Amino acid sequence: MTDRSRAACAGLCLAALLGACSPVIRVVPPDKPIEINLNVRVEQDIKVQVDRDLQKVVGKNPADR
Repeated sequence: MTDRSRAACAGLCLAALLGACSPVIRVVPPDKPIEINLNVRVEQDIKVQVDRDLQKVVGKNPADR
């Protein structure tokens, strides 16, 4: 073998070794659905709705005040 063929063979072997060691990245979806837990106070919305309903009732019957 000549020096060129040895260098070419060594280069090919090195490229094959480096290509075999490349990391593999996989994107896999989760088995369970994603759960987002929000702590929201609904109490304020209910109070506003009750206040509006009371204003409507009092507005319809002004003599009952």
